[in-house]
Parts: sequence; structure tokens; C-alpha cells
Amino acid sequence: MKNELIDYKDFLQRISDEIHFFCKDFFPDEFVLAGQITLKFALLIFLIFIVAFLLKNGINLIFKFFFDKEKYPVMKSIYKAKVTNSVANILALGFGNYALFSIFYRHPKSFVFLERLIGILIVLVIANMAFRFIKVLQNYYLIQQDYYKIIAINSISQTVRIFGGFIFGVIAICVLFGISGTTVLGSLGAITAVIVLVFRDTILGFVTGIHVATSKNLKVGDWVAIPKYSIEGNIEDIDLLTTKIRNFDKTLSTIPTYDLLTTEIKNMQVMSETNTRRIKKSIVFNIKSFKFLNDEAFSELLKINLIHDYLVEKKKEIDAQKSTLKNADEIINGQQLTNIGTFRIYALNYLKNNHNIDQEGTIMVRQMEITPQGMPLEIYCFANDSNWVNFEQIQADIFDHLLVASKEFDLEIMQVNKI
Repeated sequence: MKNELIDYKDFLQRISDEIHFFCKDFFPDEFVLAGQITLKFALLIFLIFIVAFLLKNGINLIFKFFFDKEKYPVMKSIYKAKVTNSVANILALGFGNYALFSIFYRHPKSFVFLERLIGILIVLVIANMAFRFIKVLQNYYLIQQDYYKIIAINSISQTVRIFGGFIFGVIAICVLFGISGTTVLGSLGAITAVIVLVFRDTILGFVTGIHVATSKNLKVGDWVAIPKYSIEGNIEDIDLLTTKIRNFDKTLSTIPTYDLLTTEIKNMQVMSETNTRRIKKSIVFNIKSFKFLNDEAFSELLKINLIHDYLVEKKKEIDAQKSTLKNADEIINGQQLTNIGTFRIYALNYLKNNHNIDQEGTIMVRQMEITPQGMPLEIYCFANDSNWVNFEQIQADIFDHLLVASKEFDLEIMQVNKI
């Protein structure tokens, strides 16, 4: 093996000598040195490219043949992220650094510059490989469809790219000028506050990405609403600095990622996943239209199927109570049926018999606090279709019916005009 290396060095030296004497014989004296260095440098670059090409194709062929399969998700991720290319480039540059002396042994003054140049290239390739390893994690969790971890990896990835770029930049400067890293970093100590200020959004975005991933509150594709910005739509992307949301009107909104920690965000994706959507809406009645039911009104309402059994049962309770009361003929004495109370039961039974309402969810018709405009009667339930268009149709049908049905109970709906 040692003899082979010696032969290899001799082979490169002979080629170098051929170039050396060729330039000396055929180039003008003033261009001989420049021609020799240029052609030898071209030879070095050519050899590095040839070695890199052979290594890339060899390694990638092995990965594609053996590991580009679903049962090897890690290897598949490495192959897709092209980490193998970076490995081939590092080996090729290592070969170039090894061949440097054999090619330029007649030009020792060029060694320092060329060694530093190759050193910088190695630093850049290693930096690129480090970034590609992060891409490996992204590809792996994408294969596993773990979207929360993808958010965390994205935040870590972009943070590493920024700070890693800074660190590798310092290393490259050290290699290029032959100075120690402590000297460069020591000079940066005086502007630490400025650096922290510059990277403020980056740090906040990184923390937010980790928080979102660990808390599993949000992910790409979720349907969200942000009241602060009057935004409602689906999350398209969460990166280190910005979050993109595609609104339902097809516009695209962008907010700072750190706002995901500090701003109220309603995640309504659960409605899509369960295919239910909440109805929470009120009808405002004029209090002056509220009254007890007399016998005539009772008889008319008894014809309504949804409240027939209720009225019969309540009538029995009221009659049993009145038999024990003095002045039972006075309508104010004892328990009585009212038009608003009966309508509330009607609305509740209407919802319970509506096939568009989720019967396993909360179904409620309740009185809200009285306002100067009247008394709101709130309908609270869940439609069993979360599609926006279908939901609005279901909600409209319910209120169309209840608004008109209230007239049968002699109730007056308030219409408030805003001035």
C-alpha cells in the first residue's frame, strides 16, 4: 500500500513536471510562472472534480440500490437530503489536499494560499453537510407524517442555518487569514448587545417553534382564526420568522411567528376533524310581548307536535298544584305556562329532532341577560357538517324556521336600527 502511494505521488510529480517544462519551452519568459501555476491549479481542480464525480455516483448508486426503500426511512432520508454528495465532496477535497504537494512541489510559495483555499472549501462543504443533516430529520419526520416535530425541526433548522452560518463564517475567516478563533470571537464581545438585538426575532421564533411543536396546539394545514388581525384561514407554513395563513377569501396573510405565543389564536381544526361546527346565535325578543298562556292560546299550541307532550305534562302539574291553592282562578297564582317559555321548549325540541344537528354534542336554548333592545334567546348547538357553505345553510334554515315560528307564540322580534 505504501509503495502504491509512492507511485501515485511520483505519477503526479511527473505530470507536474511535464506541465512545468512545457510552459518553460513554449511560454514567453514573463508568462512562464503564471502559466505553470494556472495549469497546475487547473489539473488539481480537474482531479478533485473527477474524484468527487466517481465517489458521488458510486455512493449514490449503492444507496439507491440498497436503501432507497420504505423499510429504511433513515437511509432514504439521508439519500434524499444528498448527504452522500457532501461526503463525496469532503473526500475529494481531502484527496486534493493530499495531492497538493506532489503537483506544486516546485512552487512551495503557493502552498500556504492553496492549503487555505482548500481549507475554506472543506469548511463550506462541512457546513453544507451539517445543514443537509437537518434536512435528513425533516425528510424522516415527513415520511413518518409527524407534523408537530416537523415544525420543531423547521425552527431548529433555520436557527442552525443562521447561527451555523455565523460560526462557519468565523471559522472560514480564521482559516483564510491564519488567525485563531478566540481572537475573532474576542473582538465580537464588544458588540454582543447589538448581535442579540439583531437576532431577537430569530431567538423568539426558535422558542415559539419549539413551544408549538411540544404543545401540539398548531400545525401546518390547521384552520385558525386570529381576532387581533381579523384573520381566518388555513396555516400554509410556519418558519422561523413568519407564519403564512391562506385566508378563506384566497388572500395570503403573514404574521410574525412569535405572535403564536403572545396572541389569541383559535384553532378550529377540531371542527373539521370531527366534522362539527358550533352554532351560537341569538334572537332578540320584545319583553312586552311576553305573557301567560290562556286556554285559547293553550289549545292552539297543543296542536304543535313538538310540544304536545310537554304541554300535556305541564298542564297536569299546573292543575295538580292549583287544586291546593287559594284563589286558583287568578292566573298569577301558582305555576303558569308562558309563550316565551313554551317557545324555548319548542326551539329545543326542534333542534333535537333536526338531522343536521349533532345529537351527541351540547344542545341548548337559553335566555341571555336582558338588554335595552330586549331579551336575547340564544341557540347553542353543533351542526354535523363543518363545511363552511353547508354550515351556513344549516344555520340559516334553523333561524328561518324559528323566526317565523315565533309568530305562532305571539312573540315580537326586535329590529334594532343602528344610527
